[in-house]
Amino acid sequence: MNKAGLLISLLAFVLVGCVKLPDRVEPISGFEPSRYLGTWYEIARLDHSFEEGLSRVTAEYSLRDDGGIRVLNRGYSQEKGEWQEAEGKAYFVENEQTGYLKVSFFGPFYGAYGIFGLDQENYQHSWVSGPNTDYLWLLAREPQIAEEDKQAFVKRATELGFNTDKLIWVEHE
Repeated sequence: MNKAGLLISLLAFVLVGCVKLPDRVEPISGFEPSRYLGTWYEIARLDHSFEEGLSRVTAEYSLRDDGGIRVLNRGYSQEKGEWQEAEGKAYFVENEQTGYLKVSFFGPFYGAYGIFGLDQENYQHSWVSGPNTDYLWLLAREPQIAEEDKQAFVKRATELGFNTDKLIWVEHE
């Protein structure tokens, strides 16, 4: 293989690797995208620079004209005294009945968005993983959820290897 071919193969591996889910994290089946659309409140997360210091974080999902899903994340920075938002796009990795998407907020680079837990009866809370165990979110339709739902999330995430001691419990005022 020549250098150009090797470079292309390496780039493809890196880009696909970001869409892979952590070992043991299995996306849900029986997913209904239309029921997932709308606003979700971030209840808990493992913190990252792109969300550092943000409270009142929400994610809004809507359909795109190209068949994908529009993602609008918003959060309030107390330090800056302003709202911050990021718009992205998501597409299904396998099929629309599997809660496994790739999400991009900039350019051709995608990251994994794996729904590994969901209240499939009412679509009221969702457990989401990124490409590795450094990325974890608990989302809900309301800014507060029942304590037993929080504990079930922490228990399962811990079993899957996420460091739940570092969870940020998001304030919604």
